[in-house]
Amino acid sequence: MTATTTPTVLTARALLLDMDGTLVNSDAVVERIWRRWAGRHGLDGDEVMKVVHGRQGHASMAVLLPDRPVEQNLADNARMLAEETADTDGVVEIPGASTFLASLRGLPHALVTSADVPLSTARMNAAGLPLPEVRVTAESVGASKPDPEGFLKGAAELGVDPADCVVFEDSGAGIAAGRAAGMTVVGVGPRAGLHGPDVVVPDLTRVRVEATGDGAIRLHIG
Repeated sequence: MTATTTPTVLTARALLLDMDGTLVNSDAVVERIWRRWAGRHGLDGDEVMKVVHGRQGHASMAVLLPDRPVEQNLADNARMLAEETADTDGVVEIPGASTFLASLRGLPHALVTSADVPLSTARMNAAGLPLPEVRVTAESVGASKPDPEGFLKGAAELGVDPADCVVFEDSGAGIAAGRAAGMTVVGVGPRAGLHGPDVVVPDLTRVRVEATGDGAIRLHIG
């Protein structure tokens, strides 16, 4: 699937937004941190980068080092989260993100990210973006994307049926999580089109939000 050129209209009662790759371009720091980690463990950096987007770090480590104890992955992940939180060099907004978030003021929406609270706060601040009032972070869930738990929790916190939610995601793990939650998925950016979202856009400049009179959200995409 490639970026849509035909205008598409979706209707939702709430929007659930991933952060990295969707609202914030953090690819530079993610590459730096994970390629260093790959080198320490004798793994191919290109292969590692195919796995890590969208998942919590310890979940990625479990895929890449399946024989390593969970406790070791969790400890390693805690160190990496601290590194990532301290390194915001090159972190910028995805084009259109600030306008998109501004258009959601007063409308039901939530951030659903595999980052923890310190990391998500640092990256949103570095990109100059406001944090949504409702946030589902790594601390909020027992299972990482591609498990749908985070999106289902976001819908529950907003009091909206999952079928009435639209997810914005960039990664294969995130798109799979949105689909497993029974939600419509808008893919954002070059990675997204490889993983079968319902519609895909190159960035958020291609999305316009309209509040309808009956409390719904109409999305004009394309």
